[in-house]
Formats: sequence, C-alpha cells, structure tokens
Amino acid sequence: MNENVLGIIAGVLTSVSMIPQLVKVIKEKNVEDISLLMLLVLISGLSLWVWYGFVKDELPIILSNSFAVLVNLSLLVCYIIYNKKEEKH
Repeated sequence: MNENVLGIIAGVLTSVSMIPQLVKVIKEKNVEDISLLMLLVLISGLSLWVWYGFVKDELPIILSNSFAVLVNLSLLVCYIIYNKKEEKH
C-alpha cells in the first residue's frame, strides 16, 4: 500500500472519530460525561500536528488534523454552552 494512501486513511479515520460524540452532544444537549481537560489536550495535540504538517509540507497531515481541530473545537463550544445550562438547573 502506498504510504500516502495509508496516511490519508489514518487521517480520515482519526479525524472523524469524534463526530459521533459531537452528534450525541448536540442531540442530547448534555456534556456531563465530557472531560474538559481531555478536549483541551486533544485540541492542543491536533494543533501541533497541523503545525508539524506545515513544517513537513504534508497536506494529508494538515488537512486531516485541521478537520479534527474543527470538530473538537465544535465539541468545546458545545461543552461551554451546554455546561452553563446544566449549572443553572
């Protein structure tokens, strides 16, 4: 298997891995089981992968990790919004 194809497949799988969690949070409007620390560490790590991709000029790394950063930032926004709603109750 071509190493670029392998990288693209790995990038797509890891990039979409949090989408089911994001969909669940949006549907249920519940972030009780989400770890804020985990999200912050994950976003930081993914952002560093994007930077690494730019340093190495590797488009698959840049694209897949940029998408993952956006998904996880969306989850972080949901966490902030829905966590405030939970605190009011």
